[in-house]
Amino acid sequence: MSQFLEQLFSNFSARALWTPELIVVLLIISAAYFWVTGPMRHKFEDSAPVSTRRKVYFHLGLVAVYFGFGGPLYLVGHMMLSMHMLSMAIVYLIAPPLLLLGLPTWFFKPFAKVKVIRSIFLVLGFPILGLLLFNAMFSIYHLPIMFDRLLTNEGAHNIYQLGMFFAASVMWWHLTPRLETRYELTELKKIGYMFANGVLITPACALIIFAGTPLYATYTDPATWAIAMAYCLPAGADIPFELFSGDNALPPLLPVHDQQLGGALMKVTQELVYGIAIGYIFKQWMKRDRSDNAKSKYKEYDMVQTQQ
Repeated sequence: MSQFLEQLFSNFSARALWTPELIVVLLIISAAYFWVTGPMRHKFEDSAPVSTRRKVYFHLGLVAVYFGFGGPLYLVGHMMLSMHMLSMAIVYLIAPPLLLLGLPTWFFKPFAKVKVIRSIFLVLGFPILGLLLFNAMFSIYHLPIMFDRLLTNEGAHNIYQLGMFFAASVMWWHLTPRLETRYELTELKKIGYMFANGVLITPACALIIFAGTPLYATYTDPATWAIAMAYCLPAGADIPFELFSGDNALPPLLPVHDQQLGGALMKVTQELVYGIAIGYIFKQWMKRDRSDNAKSKYKEYDMVQTQQ
């Protein structure tokens, strides 16, 4: 591991490793968050102070976005499929729920009043569509011909990544709703929703895990790899071909083993995250059930007292 890190930090510039432009964007978003939840809060109807826990959730979400779309993990993801899959797991399975949990309910109310946004959400907010949209985009992305074309076309890759992030946010919205809608799911349906998500993501992971040969030219063909690498390096930077193969090759695993590890990392991360989500939903279910029982007992007591 020490040799791996030494090669990584000695062959790439600080800008290539740390993606400072993304850090600036995320800092601006953070500043806007504190501005809206602080000095501007009084302009929102029924606004209330945002808890420290929500602020922590939101900023953990921003950190997850950083590691998914930038930083050393993103760079290494262009040389190792396993790290690419790990960064995808972080940005699509971990970042969206954290960001949604970090935003207060009153933040969404003005947007819900906009007719166009409300109409769009009536379509995109349908649970089955949210379920299918993300998993379909995820599966299509990992088709070999699609994967190689996207990673060698920066514009198309960025658009597809943002589209998949939006689809993931729509999918997670039904588990972390901030507003009541006609598509409100019961706790039991939410648990079923998560199981369905786990089933739908499995074929893409299985394709990667059980393929007997490397699937992606991005990680096996020097010319394709060089095009993909050029998009995550500063303009004019030399492509370090010596890291692709030979004695100084950076990836410590053979392509097929790296591929299998990538599929396993995605599946294990998905199982852990979805398991935590199901546990959280079950806890909320039990909490609501106890609250309903307490209210029921209070009503019965009140009726008895009234009769007396």
